[in-house]
Amino acid sequence: MRFLFFIIFFSILGCKNTNSKNVNAAHNCTPSNSRFTSDDENNFIKNTSISYVGKVLIPGGTFSMGADDNQGWRDEFPKHDVIIDSFWMDIHEVTNAQFSEFVEATAYVTTAEKTVDWEELKKLLPVGTPKPNDDKLAPASLVFVPTEEKVPLNDVSRWWEWRKGSNWRHPDGPLSSIEGKENHPVVHVSWFDAIAYCEWSGTRLPTEAEWEFASRGGLKNSVYSWGDEDLDDGNPKANTWEGDFPYNNTLRDGYYSTAPVKSFPSNGYGLYDISGNVWEWCSDWYNENYYSILKNETSYNPKGPSKSFDSNEPYAEKRVSRGGSFLCNKSYCSGYRNSMRMKTTPDTGSSHTGFRTVVDLK
Repeated sequence: MRFLFFIIFFSILGCKNTNSKNVNAAHNCTPSNSRFTSDDENNFIKNTSISYVGKVLIPGGTFSMGADDNQGWRDEFPKHDVIIDSFWMDIHEVTNAQFSEFVEATAYVTTAEKTVDWEELKKLLPVGTPKPNDDKLAPASLVFVPTEEKVPLNDVSRWWEWRKGSNWRHPDGPLSSIEGKENHPVVHVSWFDAIAYCEWSGTRLPTEAEWEFASRGGLKNSVYSWGDEDLDDGNPKANTWEGDFPYNNTLRDGYYSTAPVKSFPSNGYGLYDISGNVWEWCSDWYNENYYSILKNETSYNPKGPSKSFDSNEPYAEKRVSRGGSFLCNKSYCSGYRNSMRMKTTPDTGSSHTGFRTVVDLK
C-alpha cells in the first residue's frame, strides 16, 4: 500500500494544468481528506476589541473578476463585474506565533490533532466501505513528499502522504517543530480551524471576491498580483516551486517550503505573500459553475454560492482557497495567478494551506 490515505479517501483526483479550460472544469492539487464534519460551537471567550495592527485598508471599488489569459481553468470564466466595499485585511498570512497565541488563550485543538471520526466519515463513503484499522484513523494531516524522479502529474497521491502526528506544531511529522519558524505562516489548519481563530480574534475570512480584489492590488485585468511580468523574469516575486515539479526545486527564490512572511515585495495594496507561500482559505463554498450564474450581472459584495459543487468529486462539499503555495509551478499549478481557484473539503489540512483574516470597515 503506497499511502495510508488511500484507505480513507473516497476519491483522489489531480489534473495536469494543460490550460484546457473547456476540458477540465478546475484544478485539484491537494487530495480531499474528508475526516469528519466539525460544526461544534467554540466555547472560548471571544475578542470584543478588534486590533487593526498588521492590517491595511483595502479601498472599495469595481473590478472584473475571473481569468485574464489562457492559463485559466473553466471555473475561472466568464469574467464578470463585481463591486466590493472597503475592508481591512491582514498584510500577511496568520503566522505560527499568532496562532500559538490563540491556542494558548483558548486551549483549542485543531482538526489534524483529533482522531478521525469514523461514524461521520463513513457517511461520505460508498455504502459497505469497510472501516480501516484504528491506526489509520489516528490524528494526522497531509504532508508533501517530493518524488525521486519525473512522474505523471495526474495523480496527486504520488507526492502527498497522510502522515500521523503532522499538525500545525509539527508540520513535517511528530519529530519536526516550528521552533525558529514563528514568523512563518501557520499550516495544517482546516477551514474550521481558521473560522475558530477568526471568532476568537473578532475577524472573519475574506470572501472569494474580496480576496481576488485585494490580490489585484489596484491593477486592472492583470494576471498576477505584481502585474503581467512572467514569474520567472526579473527578481523572484513569490515563494513558488522553481524547476521540475515535484522532484527538482532549483530554489531560485531561496525557499523549499514555507518562507517567513514578508519575504517578497508587497502588491499595490501593501499585501505580502498574496501570491505563493501557502494557499489561503476563503469563506465561500466552492461551485465550479458559480461564475456562469453571475455572467450577466454586476454583483455587490457577493458571498459565494449557496451550495458546493465539484464535478471531480460531486459528493464532497468544498470551500474555496486562493493564492497558491510554495508548491505551485507553471507546469502543473499556476495557483499564484490572481484568478486561480482551489477547493477542498473544510476539514482538510495540509502542509501548504493557511489563511489571513479581514475586518469590515465600520
